[in-house]
This record gives sequence, C-alpha cells and structure tokens, in this order.
Amino acid sequence: MLSARSLFEEIIDNDETYQLFCSVAASGEAQGGWENGRIAALLPESMRHLAPKVARHGADEDKHGRIFHGLLRRRGLSAVEVPPETDYTMLLERAGIGLAHDKLKREEPLDEADIITYLAHSRVTEQRASDQMDMLRRHFAGHPEVGNAVRIISGDEDNHLAYCHEELLRLADEGHGPTIRRILHDCARSENRVYRDVSLAVMAHMGRVLGWSRPKAAVLAGAIHASYAYERTHGWRRMVTLTMPARRDALGGPATPEPEFA
Repeated sequence: MLSARSLFEEIIDNDETYQLFCSVAASGEAQGGWENGRIAALLPESMRHLAPKVARHGADEDKHGRIFHGLLRRRGLSAVEVPPETDYTMLLERAGIGLAHDKLKREEPLDEADIITYLAHSRVTEQRASDQMDMLRRHFAGHPEVGNAVRIISGDEDNHLAYCHEELLRLADEGHGPTIRRILHDCARSENRVYRDVSLAVMAHMGRVLGWSRPKAAVLAGAIHASYAYERTHGWRRMVTLTMPARRDALGGPATPEPEFA
C-alpha cells in the first residue's frame, strides 16, 4: 500500500535518491539563509528592530543546510547538482514570490513595502515547510539516521511560522491589513502551482532511479494533482489566515546549534 511513510522509506533506503533528496533540501535551505541574511542587512531604518529576528531566521536556514550535508557525509555521500525543475526556491523567485535576488544583491536599503512582502511570502512558504516537517516528524522522529535532524528542523520551521504570524499581525494593526491579505492570496496561488510542479519533478526523478512501474508512477502523479486541486479550492485558506501564535517571540534568541554529526 502506498503511503507517505513507505515512499519516504524507499527514498532514504536508496543512496542515489537519498543523495538527491538531501541535496535538494540543502540547496533550498542555503538559499533561504542567504536571502534572510541580505534582508537583515538591508532593513529600512524604521524596521531595524526586526534585524535580530531576520538574522536568526537566516542562521536557522543555514544550519538546516549544514544538517542535510551532515546527513550525506554520515553515509559517505556528497551533494549533487540540483535539477532545475526540482529547485523550489529558484522557481518561487521566477514566479515572483519573495524579493528579487537582483534587489537583494544591491547595497540599497529596502523599504517597508519590501519587508511586508517578505513577511507575507514567508508566511506562505513557512506554512509549507512546517507542514512537510510535521509529516516527517510524525513518521520518522524516531528513525536512527534522520530522526534527530527531522525533530530539530521541524521545531525551527514551527518557530519561523510563528514569527511570521506575529509580525504580520502587528503590521496589520498598524494599518497594513489590506496589503497583507492581497499579498498572501496572490502568493498562496503561485506557491501552490510551484509546489505541484516541483513535487511532480521530484517524484519523476525518484521513480526513474527506484524503477517504479508506470501504474505506480501514475498513481503518485494523480495524488499530487488531486492535492493541488484541493489546495486551489479549500486548502489555500490555511496559508493565508493569521492567528496570534501560542509561541510568542519565537525568534527572539540565538539559533540553536546543529547536532554534532552535521
């Protein structure tokens, strides 16, 4: 019977698919670390109070990248080039999600509208990350090879999501609510499409390596399309609502160190 657990077990039990999985994850986390680091450096004067939290967010993402590289080293593997069609962060940028890298590479301060955009986009993408890591934590928190990494990263992603909720609600109280709602809705629609396309591409690569039968590959592709259809009609709401988190000031301290194996 196909399940998320059985599929992931197939992926981590095979060196080649495990290598691709960790490489894709490490690349995305490193990109997120760079983006947050640049945003922290370019914050407008009126929002400099966010600098420690944005920097902490970036430090967490960098840490996650090192964790995935550490998982590869433990198995005697190295990172491989990420196929462009599986590069979630690159495809998000092409879809207009997040701040353009050309802007982040300059030394010109960002403005408040840029930071609102950054936080709203992060609220959507961090929901995705939190959901994915929650699924992995439910099934693999006790796994001898990846369990520790899953628990650490999942906790961090929950913190990132809480931070986005809290800061966006504060900005909404300052009168930015309509702008935030518009950006959240636009971003959720675009992110859903990107996530569908990346999921299909990743499953196609995994299937070729693992020798999945045509019916099995078709069932998995159908499930991805069905999930996308659900998100377009109903699931998107979880990505655009704002609720004050139980965990307040979630990024108020320094990043926790990665485990020793990384």
